[in-house]
Amino acid sequence: MTQADPALERVRAAASARHLDIEIRERPAAKSLAEAAALLGIDPAGIVKTLVVKRSDDTFLFALVPGDRAISWPKLRTVVGVNKLQLPDADRALEATGYERGTIVPIGSSHDWPVFADEQIVGKRIAMGAGAHGYSLFVDADDLIAAYGATVADISQPTD
Repeated sequence: MTQADPALERVRAAASARHLDIEIRERPAAKSLAEAAALLGIDPAGIVKTLVVKRSDDTFLFALVPGDRAISWPKLRTVVGVNKLQLPDADRALEATGYERGTIVPIGSSHDWPVFADEQIVGKRIAMGAGAHGYSLFVDADDLIAAYGATVADISQPTD
């Protein structure tokens, strides 16, 4: 048993409870998203970043953004209907989700925050964090969106 097992088991149990078919793969550590994509044999766009975002009322949400794109704060604020959002520090992100940065995923989060998914992931099989370092989770984006009642919208922009 590794230290990663409790987080991975939490992800598996939460996926099962929502009838979500996932695949968790072990992978070597990567220094960048591009390197992680190469290790997994996929394009960077196929890795979806799960960002935990703090609202001004100290609640959070998840934003799912393709790896080759960046979050668009003005677009996300408009969709959420607020005028202030921010990324929390690493400790607050861990407290809000139960996962460390780089492993965050809505599946099995310690809190059931709303999910906002960028429209570009619709119809694709995606890779994302799996709750533990050294692992990636694969799931059909449409199934994830349905299982979490995610709001699908244009919330990203090309990276510079």
